[in-house]
Amino acid sequence: MTGRVVVVVGASSGIGLAAAIAFAARHDDLVLVSRSADALEAAKTACRSAGAGEVDVVVDDIRDPAAADRVVARTLDRHGRIDVVVHTATVMGYGTVEAMPAEVFTAVVDTAVHGTVHLSRAVLPVLRRQHAGVFIGVNSLLGSVTVPQMGAYAASKWGQRAVLRTLQQETRDEPGVHVCIVSPGSINTPIYYQAANYTGQAARPPWPVLSPERAGAAIVRLADRPRRHVSVPVGPGNPLIIAGFRLLPLLYDRLVGPLFRLAALTRKSLEPAAGNVHEPVPGQERVHGRWPQPR
Repeated sequence: MTGRVVVVVGASSGIGLAAAIAFAARHDDLVLVSRSADALEAAKTACRSAGAGEVDVVVDDIRDPAAADRVVARTLDRHGRIDVVVHTATVMGYGTVEAMPAEVFTAVVDTAVHGTVHLSRAVLPVLRRQHAGVFIGVNSLLGSVTVPQMGAYAASKWGQRAVLRTLQQETRDEPGVHVCIVSPGSINTPIYYQAANYTGQAARPPWPVLSPERAGAAIVRLADRPRRHVSVPVGPGNPLIIAGFRLLPLLYDRLVGPLFRLAALTRKSLEPAAGNVHEPVPGQERVHGRWPQPR
């Protein structure tokens, strides 16, 4: 499938940018949405180089209830339809529930949960009128498990997953409209280094670390062949971790804290900071994080 109109929210970095470039390689028309104007211009250039048709950029924050309406209105004005919407915008926070400032916790949850709500309320009526279209929400492994010192992110992804599953149920009356869920594990994106952090230690993606392109390819496959009733995992360890969380909770709880400190935190000291939770950090927005790339 080529020549679709694809809206990617959170398109300036990480999985969102990787997905946008993957759609561009299919010669689709793109509308790229992000808080960061400078990073969006770089994303626009990358997508044009990859073979996109038209590329439009919208600088907006999906946490704003009116932002989704502006994005949809602009897309319809320019293209007349919407075929695929991908919601990848997310921010992350490290720190215990007690230690993290309330406004940071709330912002992390707002981006995933209310961002999904705002976007779906603006987009789904359009897809219903068309009797066709795909809405893809990028969730997480942490939408199915919890991890100490990642309570804000887990709350955001559990809440987002609940919204997406409900939307799947509520769109059953329109067979041509699909709501899909992608659940990546550890992906080599800048989110780990941009995150709010109140642990005192710098963070990193836990092993095994996969490339953003792998998640982007999974999103494009879902756009081609939507799967309404499953969450598509991206990461070989996801099913095992979820099974341990559900079937062996005592053992899981005993191991998860030490393993998190070993695999996800470094020995480098770090002062408490809100990262990019409230404002973007354009200089750090790119497809890949700092994890070494495979040859």
